[in-house]
Amino acid sequence: MSIELVQTVNKQVANWTVLYVKLHNFHWYVKGKGFFTLHEKFEELYNEANQHIDELAERILALEGNPVATMKECLQLATVQEATGNENEEQMVKSVTEDFEKLVEELQTGIDLAEQADDEGTADMLISIKQSLKKHIWMFKAYLG
Repeated sequence: MSIELVQTVNKQVANWTVLYVKLHNFHWYVKGKGFFTLHEKFEELYNEANQHIDELAERILALEGNPVATMKECLQLATVQEATGNENEEQMVKSVTEDFEKLVEELQTGIDLAEQADDEGTADMLISIKQSLKKHIWMFKAYLG
């Protein structure tokens, strides 16, 4: 087991946990012309976040590591920030896009570490998440114009 790889995957658990809460906030509080589109999209994304949290945490357990499992730990470890609660719809989309771009960079670090450790399972999981994020980034940038 690579301690550095487990720490990198744990950061993903933390980030996705913070994003899960943030996306719920945006889902509940989005207002404006994009309400119907964004309300549905944020729900899709928090459901996706939930799936990522579970898969990543279970992968850490399979690697004999300990996934972060409290909000306090997640907020300390995460590189994404909580919602302020005052975002308008454009700020919400920009915030999620920036978070996803940050995650893509961090996922690449994890992919590199997994490949160095000959851990194809972890690498494949991180590559899959990265590909999904790149598609979401493209769609959000198109939404923002």
